[in-house]
Amino acid sequence: MPQTLPYKEHQLTRDEIDALDEAVVLDFGTDWCGHCNAAAPLVAAAMSAHAGVRHIKVEDGPGRRLGRSFSVKLWPSLIFLRKGREIARLVRPGKQEDIVQALQALESAA
Repeated sequence: MPQTLPYKEHQLTRDEIDALDEAVVLDFGTDWCGHCNAAAPLVAAAMSAHAGVRHIKVEDGPGRRLGRSFSVKLWPSLIFLRKGREIARLVRPGKQEDIVQALQALESAA
């Protein structure tokens, strides 16, 4: 099973995220969140087959501007972006297939 990584406290700014030229999955949550911990192996397994997609785990919470700029309300929230444009969003994903479908949509977006 793929290894899951911790959420990172240091965050990129919204401008830095919007300027990324690559396919990106922003994964908002916290290491202590039960829903995040349950989804983490599903996300890691889905991401393992999509090496061309950058996975950025962002620790979210009060006072964290990046999550607010994406209107994140529940964890985990996965936001699939290409060149700053949202292609898909999953909130509390429970099936690996849903993540794979969103990744496929992201990779096929121009």
